[in-house]
Amino acid sequence: MMKFLVGYDGSSAAKDAIALASKYCAVMQASVHLVASMGKGTEDNQKDIDAAQQSLADAASLIEKEGIPCETHLLIRGLSPGEDLVRFAQENGIDLIFVGVKRRSKVGKLLMGSTAQYVILNAPVPVVSIR
Repeated sequence: MMKFLVGYDGSSAAKDAIALASKYCAVMQASVHLVASMGKGTEDNQKDIDAAQQSLADAASLIEKEGIPCETHLLIRGLSPGEDLVRFAQENGIDLIFVGVKRRSKVGKLLMGSTAQYVILNAPVPVVSIR
C-alpha cells in the first residue's frame, strides 16, 4: 500500500491538501500520515501540544470517514517544520507528500522562508502543493 504524507498546520491550505490527498488515496488505495511539527515541546507548551493533537485528531476523523487509513503524528524534535516533514518522509518510506501553500508576497517568502518551499526543494519523493 502506498503511503502519503500531508503536512498539517490547521490552515485552510492544509485542509485543502487533506481534501486532495483523500481523492488521491481513494484512487490509489493509499494510507495517509497526517503530520504536524512543533519546534519545542516543554511543559510550558502543553496547552499548545494538546490543541495540536486535538486538531490532528479532528482532521484525521474526516479522512477516516472516507474509509482511508490514517495515522497522526505530532513531531516535537526541535527542527523546522520543513525539515521535520522531509525527515519523516525519509524515515517512513513515504511515497508522495501533500503541502498547502500559504499566499505570501515574494519579499515575505525571502525574509521568512517557507515550509512548502523547503519541502518541495528537499523532499526525497514527489510533492503536490495546493494553494
